Amino acid sequence: MNNFVDINYKSLNKYTEELCGDKVEYIYDDDGCIIVMSDGLGSGVKANILATMTTKIAVTMLKNGASIDDTIETVINTLPECKVRKLAYSTFTIIKIDKNNNAYIAEYDNPPYFYYSHKRIIPIEKTERIIGNKKIYESNIQLEEGDTLCIVSDGAIHAGIGQMLNLGWSWNDVSEYLKDLSNVNKSAQIINGNFIGVCNNLYNNEPGDDTTILTIKIRRPEVIDLFIGPPADTTLDKKLAQIMKESENMKIICGGTTALIAERELGKELQVDMDSMKEDIPPMAYMEGFDLVTEGVLTLGKTLENVKKLNMACFENIIEYNDYDGCSLLTRMLTDIGTHINFYVGRAVNPAHQNPNFPLGYNIKQNIVDNLMTELKKAGKKTNIIYL
Repeated sequence: MNNFVDINYKSLNKYTEELCGDKVEYIYDDDGCIIVMSDGLGSGVKANILATMTTKIAVTMLKNGASIDDTIETVINTLPECKVRKLAYSTFTIIKIDKNNNAYIAEYDNPPYFYYSHKRIIPIEKTERIIGNKKIYESNIQLEEGDTLCIVSDGAIHAGIGQMLNLGWSWNDVSEYLKDLSNVNKSAQIINGNFIGVCNNLYNNEPGDDTTILTIKIRRPEVIDLFIGPPADTTLDKKLAQIMKESENMKIICGGTTALIAERELGKELQVDMDSMKEDIPPMAYMEGFDLVTEGVLTLGKTLENVKKLNMACFENIIEYNDYDGCSLLTRMLTDIGTHINFYVGRAVNPAHQNPNFPLGYNIKQNIVDNLMTELKKAGKKTNIIYL
């Protein structure tokens, strides 16, 4: 399996605004991935529409084989200049990464991107080109495993002006801070959550501008096999155990019955850790050959809440993230460590998990799994589901 391109972004809306004037759009395809970040002029609905148009046009055209020149000219000609300020209605950064991790970056009026490799800040030579009467800066990088690209909107550079800081962050200050975050965190999501939390603090929780960070990290794929619930037919218990035995990925069991099947069929000893129990989170257990063993629906439900918070808000709001319990460890493994998550879901229905308002075939466990997969996809994870 080739390296995994971990893509994640987080935004803060300008204070009192319901919509963000920054927009990020990205797609994975057979040739690699295309990422576009745009900052619409001003804030609110108008800025959001302009930024959305920019990202949609660029991603769609590039996906369909249009050249960079045609794409940029179309974007520039579609969105006119502001007659008063003589500024473009939206700025953009376009990134194309192929299957060999060759990255092409085109920048127009966004703050310069940050590039980190081997724990160092790497300066990049850029070529200035005029496309559609606009000055575009182009660069090419051969990315390696562990490399990180960070792109921020000007709201991040200006964070704290007139409040915590007189003149906001300098570009160099932001670069040093992001370098440290990149060196200690594996996933793009955690880097972004920490950074956007600091920006929010500098703005004293009242952002004076839309603020966005987009992080792209080249990672070694880390696959997690997540086993949830027993098969509907007990004759499939041996098949489930065989899948567990043959898996060379990280392995997690969520559910007491599933753990007992593994213990019985694999001849392993299951040890419950009562010290890991909390008021609202059942205890974890240990079993040789498995990276984590937890209770099922309650732990998964709390983990889903955590992943939603990570997607919507700042990392610092997840207070329990580093606690020692099944939910915190599962959250960390799914969001920070894993890049690809395979869900092995048993179809057996526990009557205690059946909502009487749902059809018989659709239970609380399935609802949690569906929502958890949706949230992990938002976080940039690759997910797959196999039913037993």
